[in-house]
Amino acid sequence: MHYFCVSKNRQMDWRQLISNKRLGQEERHYEHDDDRSEFRRDYDRLMFSAPFRRLQNKTQVFPLPGSVFVHNRLTHSLEVSCLGRSLGYDVAKGLIERHPELKGTLFEEISTIVSAACLGHDMGNPPFGHSGEKAIQAYFKDGEGRFLKDNVSPAFWNDMTHFEGNANAFRLLTHQYKGRRPGGFVMTYSMLASIVKYPVSSSSPSCKGKFGFFSSETGIYETIAHELGIRKFSTKGEPLSYARHPLVYLVEAADDICYEIMDIEDAFKLKILSFDETTELLMAFMTEKERQWIWQRISDENILDENERIVYMRACAIGKLEKECARTFIDHEEEILAGEFNGSLISHISENGNNAYKKCCAISKEKIYNSKPVLDVELSGYKIMETLMHDLTYAAINPQQFHSKQLIKRFSSQYDIQSDNLETRIMAVIDFISGMTDIFALDFYQKINGISLPLV
Repeated sequence: MHYFCVSKNRQMDWRQLISNKRLGQEERHYEHDDDRSEFRRDYDRLMFSAPFRRLQNKTQVFPLPGSVFVHNRLTHSLEVSCLGRSLGYDVAKGLIERHPELKGTLFEEISTIVSAACLGHDMGNPPFGHSGEKAIQAYFKDGEGRFLKDNVSPAFWNDMTHFEGNANAFRLLTHQYKGRRPGGFVMTYSMLASIVKYPVSSSSPSCKGKFGFFSSETGIYETIAHELGIRKFSTKGEPLSYARHPLVYLVEAADDICYEIMDIEDAFKLKILSFDETTELLMAFMTEKERQWIWQRISDENILDENERIVYMRACAIGKLEKECARTFIDHEEEILAGEFNGSLISHISENGNNAYKKCCAISKEKIYNSKPVLDVELSGYKIMETLMHDLTYAAINPQQFHSKQLIKRFSSQYDIQSDNLETRIMAVIDFISGMTDIFALDFYQKINGISLPLV
């Protein structure tokens, strides 16, 4: 996505962008009995949360592991967080050398902010990955939910027909569900801004299917953006559109690197890619001198197992991309702070690195994302999600019917499924379904269709 400014030479300020003010506790200050920073508390709060743990049973790309371990959303998020911490550290170190006045300020903690944001970036994803997203969108756009268009607001309809895991993550972390404290997870402003990859509303012309917050959370994002001094591009009466918070670029880079490179490794483990194919893809990031050095290290350390060789090459590829992305951020700091930086960090790294990354993407699309195991999960997952959306939305619209009452009893008390407002009830359905794990969604699908009964 491209972000364009309405005026030139107005940069965001690092000292305003990095704030430890907490959503829902703006007027309060608590004394703590330990030395953790507020951003470290963000990290720990996410790490020990139930929605984060549930990522263990959510598909990343391949089916959840059988005899061969592959990544799920939890392991992916942990790896992204680790890489995000390194990116934040290297960027902070480089920029403090350029701006010594930032030393001793909250700016020094950007590695922790990025690491926490990386933990939370996928928490809004529904079961079965992108297939789950598409099923929710299609229910409203092309399926039986089309009749609802005339019964809800245009903003709500745009949100639902473009349902986005990114926007849902922001909702999960900020929405005050029933029985919970104001501010949702009560995260810091800077951490929350760092997960909003597409800081536009679903009705914005620049949305293109990707947006950062549902209409129900628009006011929250506006408050955060105003407090942090994030550039606003839209004018009064227009759909909301902002510049990205600069740290979003680091979260995105960590996600892009881990997603692509780790998928290559998983494809090798599942024998979708051969050893030679995988080696060629990973070594393409290196110069000839670096390749020779890697092979020498493999020889010196007597690494004979092909799996371990791929692990070593993968680590080198990730390390190379991390350094290049950190350097790119530092080199383009002025454009990033002005909201004039277009594309991702990876799209601006060295030509060799960018070409190697594009080759990985092309192979992934050709051989991985269209492989039988992945397609099988997407097909099954889509059908499960389609059925859940139909049955539970019907129950929300017709709560007086017997079967609807039985289904509504399965909702957690935190979801406002009994609201008098139709949009609120539909969002309760979305919240319930998107929070499910793959296994829970499958089990619930089987039960409501009479395919399985609980054993007594």
